[in-house]
Amino acid sequence: MIQGVKQFRELYWERGAPGRETPAALTKQLYQLWLVGLLLKLIGSSWDVSWHFKWLRDDLAPPHLINTVGTVIVVGLTLFHTFTGYGVDKLTIRLMQVGSGIFLIALPIDIINHRINGLDITSWSGSHALLYLGTAVMLAGAIRGWMKYYPAGNARTFGLTALWFFFLENVWFPNQHQEYGVRALQAWDSGKAEAEPILLQFAADQLGVPVGREAVVHFALPIADWVYPVWGLVAAALVLVIARRTIARPWAATTVAAGYVAYRCLIWPLLAGIDFPKSAVPLFLILVGLAIDAAHVIKMPTPAAAVLGSAAVTTVGYVGIWFQQEYLWGPPISFSSAAVTAVLLAVLWTVGDMVIHRPETQLIASRLKLG
Repeated sequence: MIQGVKQFRELYWERGAPGRETPAALTKQLYQLWLVGLLLKLIGSSWDVSWHFKWLRDDLAPPHLINTVGTVIVVGLTLFHTFTGYGVDKLTIRLMQVGSGIFLIALPIDIINHRINGLDITSWSGSHALLYLGTAVMLAGAIRGWMKYYPAGNARTFGLTALWFFFLENVWFPNQHQEYGVRALQAWDSGKAEAEPILLQFAADQLGVPVGREAVVHFALPIADWVYPVWGLVAAALVLVIARRTIARPWAATTVAAGYVAYRCLIWPLLAGIDFPKSAVPLFLILVGLAIDAAHVIKMPTPAAAVLGSAAVTTVGYVGIWFQQEYLWGPPISFSSAAVTAVLLAVLWTVGDMVIHRPETQLIASRLKLG
């Protein structure tokens, strides 16, 4: 292994500008490492949210360490791209650099935030939002680089689909608070609390009340009921629309959404098997993917496609959440927020289409595909 690292350094560790010619083998190695790093970040973050519904925060908790290994890999790759110029153009490397920078700045802010505010279990805090933003920008760079540089073939399509899966997971991540929260409250009500006594006591002390249902509700479901469907459906739908168009394969949005749902269906039983809290799973996202793919199959003018697609996403989304509430597990939501979701998604979808169809944008897109 040491000999291999030495040979790699001798072959490729030299200063270069972004956009330089990159050997196909090196391109594959670099972007496959991106997938490895992002996978480790995914596993760490999935365990982390479950961990915080059982234990008080610990900077050196196993999920944090796994996430850190993944972060080290992607930051190391960003530094390699920056120094050598291999496998990136100027915009790609800027996205990677800015995303990594935001993420690294957010880490100490998050630690300080926890030191000052204590538990801060909610996924919706400002410091956490910076972590999501940094990851999203970093992922945008990896997606652009993959599209521009990875050799054509089935592996290229698979990797691009995987990257959009990671992007969807990052966007959906804060909604997991409500998905874990509803199961945490259910566990308390059934007399089988999954949180450790030290966490329950800490949450009660922060609120200034005895350990009881009020304290559990305070840390398990403190988010307004309209947030889950509005953020989830609008953000997820926009991600899936872009994924559908960049992957450019039939039912690509459904594949990305189904991949995420399948991962969630796999990870929570594994975590439950080692005595960590359970979560609801957004099964309805598969219907959202199907609605978006269907909107792209039917040829319609831009505003009509956006409006009808948004109406379909909103309908299957809210009905799907209701079904899960009735027959499985689903967070409490405000059904009156459906109109806001439909209008907001239609507006953003339409504006996005207008930007995409501008001549200069189409020229850039054609150059990206040719590259």
